[in-house]
Amino acid sequence: MPNPKRKHTPHRRDCRRSANSKLDMPNLSKCSNCGAVKLPHKICHECGFYNGKLIMPKKVKKSAESVESSDKRGSINNDNRS
Repeated sequence: MPNPKRKHTPHRRDCRRSANSKLDMPNLSKCSNCGAVKLPHKICHECGFYNGKLIMPKKVKKSAESVESSDKRGSINNDNRS
């Protein structure tokens, strides 16, 4: 089995290892519905559309006003028990 005659310098070793960091970035495309940047052939994470069709409807977060109004109506978590 052949062996190296001399030790490779750290510079030579690091140059060899750095070649992997120079890989190309993935191609990005724009969503046809909202214009957000997304990966090609994937559902848009902003609006849930793919190929002009709604695939995943966006979940609506409850607003702070609706949470407060539900607490005022006497929810289970209310600590005003007597």
